[in-house]
Amino acid sequence: MSTFRFQALNQTTNRKPVKVEELGRKSEIFGSNVFNEKAMRQFLTPEALKAVQNAVQHGTKIDRRLADYIAMGMKEWALSKGVTHYTHWFQPLTGATAEKHDAFFETSFDGSDPVEKFGGSQLVQQEPDASSFPNGGIRNTFEARGYTAWDPTSPAFIYGTTLCIPTVFVSYTGEALDYKTPLLRALSAIDDAATEVAKYFDKNVKKVTPTLGWEQEYFLIDSALANSRPDILLTGRTLLGHTSAKGQQLEDHYFGSIPTRVLNYMRDLENECMLLGIPVKTRHNEVAPNQFELAPIFEETNLAVDHNSLLMDVMSKVAERHDFTVLFHEKPFKGVNGSGKHNNWSLATDTGINLLSPGKTPMSNLQFLTFFINTIKAVHTYEELLRAAIASASNDHRLGANEAPPAIISVFIGQQLTKVLEELEGVSKGKLSPEEKTDLKLNVVGKLPDVLLDNTDRNRTSPFAFTGNKFEFRAVGSSANCANAMTTLNSIVAKQLKDFKVEVDTLVEQKGLKKDEAIFNVLREYIKQTKAILFEGDGYSEAWEKEAKKRGLSNHKTTPEALKAKISSKAIELFEELGVMNHVEVEARYEIELEEYTKKIQIEGRVLGDIARNHVIPTAIRYQNILIENVRGLKEIFGKDFDKIAKEQISLIKEISSHIEGINLNVEAMTEERKKANALDSAEKTAHAYCFKVKPYFDVIRSHSDKLELLIDDEIWTLTKYRELLFTR
Repeated sequence: MSTFRFQALNQTTNRKPVKVEELGRKSEIFGSNVFNEKAMRQFLTPEALKAVQNAVQHGTKIDRRLADYIAMGMKEWALSKGVTHYTHWFQPLTGATAEKHDAFFETSFDGSDPVEKFGGSQLVQQEPDASSFPNGGIRNTFEARGYTAWDPTSPAFIYGTTLCIPTVFVSYTGEALDYKTPLLRALSAIDDAATEVAKYFDKNVKKVTPTLGWEQEYFLIDSALANSRPDILLTGRTLLGHTSAKGQQLEDHYFGSIPTRVLNYMRDLENECMLLGIPVKTRHNEVAPNQFELAPIFEETNLAVDHNSLLMDVMSKVAERHDFTVLFHEKPFKGVNGSGKHNNWSLATDTGINLLSPGKTPMSNLQFLTFFINTIKAVHTYEELLRAAIASASNDHRLGANEAPPAIISVFIGQQLTKVLEELEGVSKGKLSPEEKTDLKLNVVGKLPDVLLDNTDRNRTSPFAFTGNKFEFRAVGSSANCANAMTTLNSIVAKQLKDFKVEVDTLVEQKGLKKDEAIFNVLREYIKQTKAILFEGDGYSEAWEKEAKKRGLSNHKTTPEALKAKISSKAIELFEELGVMNHVEVEARYEIELEEYTKKIQIEGRVLGDIARNHVIPTAIRYQNILIENVRGLKEIFGKDFDKIAKEQISLIKEISSHIEGINLNVEAMTEERKKANALDSAEKTAHAYCFKVKPYFDVIRSHSDKLELLIDDEIWTLTKYRELLFTR
């Protein structure tokens, strides 16, 4: 018997739900471990509070003198809650968060006079080792210096006994080494561009804030079962395993009754989220067995990104208390749905208007259509760059599968809005007719019908869909940092809005058109130019692949192919013009993401080879020996009738041998291809070699192994099976 596997199953089936204490009404405990405005009013001087508010609202730099007062208040607040340490909490280009804890405690030189100390210098800046994080050639190994710098727009919070201060992370020479810095720059760029366009409709608009509501999908696997699978532990997914007879085909898990152990985990997690000010609202079963989803209320994008990064860490820590392992991999199990992180994006003004929400009057609908059509134009212009923003080794498994959008970027807007755009396009070319000008004066834009809030159906195959009052970027992977997608999306829309304003102002100043007429004319041209990106049909179909190719849309199915768009002259010009990233930062990220892709495939290849040779083949040989002994016994008993009676056993022995041979030969060939790939002289060549030369062996090795799983006695199979991983409660 495979002791480890069955011990894990025994542990799992005997688990009892962990009791969870309610901490109080969510509205009462929300943000109680966050240094938010309520806490700042209690612990800061009015001058210090005003400095933080100005930094958040207007980007005003905080004076070092006031930073000392802010640090003093933050320290007193933290100490009142039992905190012992502080850390600069940042998001390096590893995909995980990072933190180095320092105690508030200090002593004088001779060891006397112990005191809790935390000043403005510790709040504002620290110096972690920059060379130990991915930098894409920005830093040499011997050049270790890098800085974390306080981001006051994202409030400090307490986790455990540590005060966590959200920060950016930059090199000694000033280049961004994290996800947050380019995101903050992109948010500033779109604020400037969108505010200028919003003033066409309301002069009182002073600020436009991009909002984000992510939807975090994940799998929960009992920790004992996860620990019994080396591939899950080391890669986050199953590299081998025959699909379960029952998977998701009955669709009985989706929105079904949440299992008790899982529900208690969710309640515990929600308590932690409330304390940390993460406004989680929705929880439910997803489509695949043991798959679930958590979603919050919309927030300002920078804060939403921080909250999602924090959430993923908290999810794993809370899971430990409940003997679960959280899987964020986009495709941890073959044959069932993978996990995404849909990014719901919109723009909100400081006057309380959602710029992507249809209005109640034709003029407010003209405002809506302005931002709606400009977003579509941005996606059309930069569809390759948007695809590159969600590229990763793990997301390659998901894109184009049953539950995920394809690798082709397209926009779904629904029948009603399609009709609206068609009618807008159909209005006479050039200047508006006298009748149309009259319509404009009457606040009826052309022959434009009313635009309703619930104006679209859902299209699960669309990577970028309009869903009533926001765009849903569905192609983002569940393990991704939202900052990557949000930096790109906000940058391309900012650039498009800047270009739009130039075109409109030119028509007004040089052609003498009225403002509304100029807006209308530019939008109409955009509608004509962007038809190729609009698609309402089945994104999974072969017909769409052919149609998309005719339309000139890219279809980069692998990460090495997709990432190339990041270093195109078009992309570099975009980011440099907006001040989001310079060419050094862009090229460094390209290098880092290629290397990350290579390393992940390399690790998976090594793990696959180890499991195939150390688990699968020995188990197959052991079972084959049992069959051989059985055949020998049959020969002794039946003599001349042996060939007929032992026919199936002999056939099975031969079949097992052929699969053993198939595994061995392909593991050896895969290893040789890895060696060749590792010897190549550039990150780009190596990544392509791993993608197209090494990775194809995965499916072949898996096929032989999965067939052996069906042939070999269940009692001696060492790897925990899909039916156990997915259906053991």
